Parts: sequence; structure tokens; C-alpha cells
Amino acid sequence: MKEEQEKKENQEMSVKTFRGAAPLMQNIRYFIKWTFLSVLIGVVVGLIGAAFGHGVILATKIWQSCHWTVFLMPVAGLVIIWLYRVGKAEKNRGTDLVLESVSAHEEIPVITAPLIFVSSILSHVVSASAGREGAALQLGGSLGNLVGKVMRLDEKDRKIAIMCGMSACFSALFGTPLAAGIFSMEVVSIGIMYYAALVPCLFSSFVGAAIAGRLGLAAEHYEIGLVPAFDTQGAALTVLLGMLCAVVGILLCQSMHQASTWYRKYFKSSYLRILAGSGIYIVLTLIFSSRLYNGGGLHLIERCFEGEVVPYYAFLAKILFTAVALGAGFKGGEIVPTLCVGATFGYTMAALLGMPSGLCAAVGMVCLFVSVTNCPISTTFMAFELFGFEAMPFFALGIAISFTLSGYYGLYHSQKFVYSKIRTEYIDRKSNE
Repeated sequence: MKEEQEKKENQEMSVKTFRGAAPLMQNIRYFIKWTFLSVLIGVVVGLIGAAFGHGVILATKIWQSCHWTVFLMPVAGLVIIWLYRVGKAEKNRGTDLVLESVSAHEEIPVITAPLIFVSSILSHVVSASAGREGAALQLGGSLGNLVGKVMRLDEKDRKIAIMCGMSACFSALFGTPLAAGIFSMEVVSIGIMYYAALVPCLFSSFVGAAIAGRLGLAAEHYEIGLVPAFDTQGAALTVLLGMLCAVVGILLCQSMHQASTWYRKYFKSSYLRILAGSGIYIVLTLIFSSRLYNGGGLHLIERCFEGEVVPYYAFLAKILFTAVALGAGFKGGEIVPTLCVGATFGYTMAALLGMPSGLCAAVGMVCLFVSVTNCPISTTFMAFELFGFEAMPFFALGIAISFTLSGYYGLYHSQKFVYSKIRTEYIDRKSNE
């Protein structure tokens, strides 16, 4: 009894101490410190992110007006591999390295930023099916880590700086500051969010988006058109679409991972892998001569919302093109291709479900995004920022269904699932284990 009483008194004293004046002043100092640091990171990363975004746009215009650039893929691929060898970053695991720098004790080399910047631009010039937000996470994380080192932050604070950089660059490139601010806290460990980074990440995200906007990088936004009343039938069809998107998301993740495995199995040299991938990609481009599946896929997403004809197999073709390019070693990321797969799949399903094509394309985009990133909160914010609030019930239901049924698959091997998706229990496992 006496021990229990002492334990209770100690707990009460701890609570009182925690609620006292000293911790309050500590929080105020934290706020002032991270207001300065997050704004600094937002400005630095926003400027470089804007330059990167304009570079991607220019590269996209080049391949769209000069279709012959695809035949330069072998040359661009060899240059990318050479750059990573010269930079002694051959074993750089890309976004997985950035995630591990937050969840573990991995160090992001400073060379990561210029390497991913240049290699992603090269990949886009030759119309590789690669995105830009995956590169943004690496670019922003590397720059955030660099700022942390320059400011002599300790290891724990440097992790927050890395997340700030990720948020700022993602927001600068895609123009979704709320989603970007939450995404970097949510993507590392599913089930646990790094709330200590909430203010810094949001500040960096909004500053990065503002800087990019001032420099002419327009935010992404799509008009989805007719949104029907959310009734029982609409809910049931949304549940079905969410279920199917979870399956497509698993297919996309497995295709990406298996493509990389097969390349490494049959081609031991990274130079041979990228040459083989270039050859396969060129053949695919000649077979699908429309060039719909080359590049990141924003042009194909726009076709879905503008009501233009999109082949019913477009989502499968986009998965194939993306797996071939990124698996071989081209750089850029998987996010825009993922959104493209979701938009085209939703567009295809619209005719079968009898729902508006714009709405189904939008729901397909966010459902695919959540199924491969396992980030329902940031995905919900992204839906609102990309499409508005009118279709909120459709988005919320589709995201919840796709997140739950996609299981423990994901694009990032280093992503940790701390808690189960279906039970209130601790599991601590990595993606696809």
C-alpha cells in the first residue's frame, strides 16, 4: 500500500511539473526556434524546388515537341549511373534512405541533392515514366539535413529539419501545402505521427509553396465537373471503386519492386541494367506510338478530366512503362505515375459504374495514392487541395476503403507499420514484409 501511495504521489508530481511554467517556456522557445528554422528551410528549399520544377517542365516540353529524345535514353541512363558512381552514391536507396534518416540513424549525403536534381531532369528529357514528388522528398530531405548541419542541430532536431525539407519541396512542386506538411510526418511510421514536427513542417510547407508560386510554378488543381448526391447507391459504388483501387495499388507496388529485382537478377552491372531498361522502354514507346504513357503522366491526367478519349487499358500500360523505367535506374519518383494510374483506372471504371468520369478519376487518384503510400490523413488533405470539398464524402470513403484493403504493401521498403491496420495492436513491421 505504501509503495502504491508513493507511486501515485510521484505521478501527480510529474503531471504538475509537466504542466508547470518551465515546460511552458520550453515550448515557447521551441516555437521561436522552429519558426526561424522552418522559414529558413522553406525559403532555401522553395527556391531550389522551384528551379527543379521549372527544369522538369522544360524537360517535358522538350520531349513532347521532340519525340526523338526517347532514343537518347541509353546515353542519359549511362550518364546517370556515371554521376552516381562519381558521387560515390551507387548504393543510395533514394526515398528509402530519407525515410530511414528520420526513423533510424541513416545519414543523407550532401551529394544526394545535386544528383537527384540532375538525374531527374535527364530522365524527364528522354520521356522516362517518372514523377517529380519522389525526387522532391530526396531533394528536400537532403537540403533540410544540410541546413540542420550548418545550424549545428543535434540528431533529433536534424530529423525535424529533414521532414521540413521534405514538406517544403513536395509543396513547392505540387502546390498542396497542407498535404505536404502532414505527409512527411505520416509516411515514415504508419500508426505514429511525429507531432513535434507539426509546426515546423507546416510552416516550411506553406513557405515553400509561396516561394514556388511567386516564381511562377503553378499549383495543381483539377475541375472534376458533376458531383452527384452522396446517397446509398453512390456510397456502395465508391466502396467498390475503393476496393478495386486497393488491388491496382498492390499491383503497382509489386510491379515496381519485382521489376527492380528482375533487373538485378539478370544484369549484375548497373550500366547493363539501365541499357537493358532503355532498350525495353524504346520498344514499348514504338509499340504504343501515341506517347500517352511516356513522361510523368500529367498530360494523361488532364485528358481524363477534359473528357478526351483514354484507352481502357491505360492504367496497365502506365504501370508497365513506370516499372521498366524506374526499375532500370532512371530517377524522378513514383508519385505522379501513381496518380496517373489512379486517374486512368477511375476514368475506365466510370463507364462501368455509371458515375461521372471526372469524379471517378479524382477518387481513383486519391485511392491509388493512399494504397501505395499508406498515408490516409495527408491523402485526404491532398484530395481537398486538388479537387475542392464538394466531393468530400466520396473521397473520405474511398480513401478509407483503399487504405484498409491495400494491406501492408507500399512503395517504400523502409516505411514502418507500427500498428496494425485492422487491430489496435503493436506490430512493428516494414512495408511488404
